[in-house]
Amino acid sequence: MSTLSDLLAEHSDLSGSAVVHLQALAAEWQLIADLSFSDLSLWLPTGPVDGVPGSFVCVAQARPTTGSTAFPDDRVSTTITSREFPLLRWAWEEERIVVEPPPVDAPASFIRREVIPVPHGGRLIALLERDTSSLVGREASQLETAYVDAADDLFQMVADGAFPPADSPVEVHSSPRAGDGFIRLDADGRVVYASPNALSAYHRLTFNGELVGVDLAQLSRSLIVDPFVAADLAAHIEGAVAGNSGLRMEAEGKAATVLFRALPLRPHDRPSGALVLVRDVTDIRRRDRALISKDATIREIHHRVKNNLQTVAALLRLQARRSADPSVRQALSESVRRVASIALVHETLSTSPDDRVDLDQIVDRLSSMISDVAAAETSARVRRIGSFGILGADRATPLVMVLAEVVQNALQHAFVADPATDDVDGAADAAAPASMVDTGAPENQVSIVVERSAKNLQVAVTDNGVGLPAEFSIEKARGLGLQIVRSLVASELLGTIEMGPGADGGTTVTLTMPLRRRT
Repeated sequence: MSTLSDLLAEHSDLSGSAVVHLQALAAEWQLIADLSFSDLSLWLPTGPVDGVPGSFVCVAQARPTTGSTAFPDDRVSTTITSREFPLLRWAWEEERIVVEPPPVDAPASFIRREVIPVPHGGRLIALLERDTSSLVGREASQLETAYVDAADDLFQMVADGAFPPADSPVEVHSSPRAGDGFIRLDADGRVVYASPNALSAYHRLTFNGELVGVDLAQLSRSLIVDPFVAADLAAHIEGAVAGNSGLRMEAEGKAATVLFRALPLRPHDRPSGALVLVRDVTDIRRRDRALISKDATIREIHHRVKNNLQTVAALLRLQARRSADPSVRQALSESVRRVASIALVHETLSTSPDDRVDLDQIVDRLSSMISDVAAAETSARVRRIGSFGILGADRATPLVMVLAEVVQNALQHAFVADPATDDVDGAADAAAPASMVDTGAPENQVSIVVERSAKNLQVAVTDNGVGLPAEFSIEKARGLGLQIVRSLVASELLGTIEMGPGADGGTTVTLTMPLRRRT
């Protein structure tokens, strides 16, 4: 089955921030589906006709765990025209929540359909369909009413562009569910409804009274053992009531450990209290402790690999200093840099909870390290524009090595008069006029420009140096650095690399790699 990222890459040209917003919505919407007892479908416009989408494709679907589904069959990848589903077109054109009127002679059970616009960055990017099985003549319970009221507020916040918040994490690992424990607060932070499971969780925290009417922030603060955690939890709940985006946090009482999450409810940007979800995770945390030693072992392995690589780099550096042959010293120095770039990835993995790394931190450290080494030859400055985001270790390592080679090459050859001719820009620099030779001027710079979309990651490394000779071809270059780059890009990153003159002079190396994994 295609994932949301795959379908967004296939059917849209959305920006990276729009993709992140839809992924964050899909990460959070199981909660809304459960609260609303509704099936949710995310529709993406395709095939515009006169500026209006002629069809829509379903890129994600969620079913409620609190009730029966309206669609037993999977709808993902289904395409439907605007004529077949006019409610989608109306919602897209009017950019507001549109509700399908119930049938005149409603049967005992019918599907109530509603379409919610999903805006981002000042424009509409998708539509959210809500389908609820309505039972005629049945009175809803107090819990169902509280659930649906909170869901209606969240749906309106989706239409307002306020949910999920911009700082909401895309990957939600352990968030409380609606059925774990549900508490609704009013605009003053007092409980207006608490589900039986929520009341049980507070009873395990040694509270024996009723929750309705209680100031939840102050009550929670009095039940937590650690005073600092208690203060943070109280501020967490009060912040959600005030409209601040809520984070997940755990708090340990005398007899239980409870996971909290507070969500602000601000439909139409008006304060409407907050939603607090609680989950008793005492037994889960006991099992988690058994895995700590395993995780620590994996991180220790990465740490030792990093240390071993640094030892190898130190030995190569020592050997380079003892060698009298300049070509040997240069080759060993380049090997030191390559080993050090791999060590940076393992160093990051040694502090990461999984096998994914924030590439921005690694690239910034790598650029600084290469700049310091090249400072004796050029005063060029390396800067990064844009964000790489999070990548898996299997892609981070070859990408870091490619960037290290390209940036090193730019610093080594773009701004000097007599570069080695074994690498990329050697022929260009050898033919450069004296007026283009680096004089230590601060305007010399190398820019790493990153653009990440739903489909690809594109990196352009541009310098304002002497440029390339007219006959240069990256495919025919014999330098070891370029051979390494071409091999890694083709075999590990499954991408393409191009090298040519920059828009304002100098040289631009453009790397494009797909974010979707190929089989």
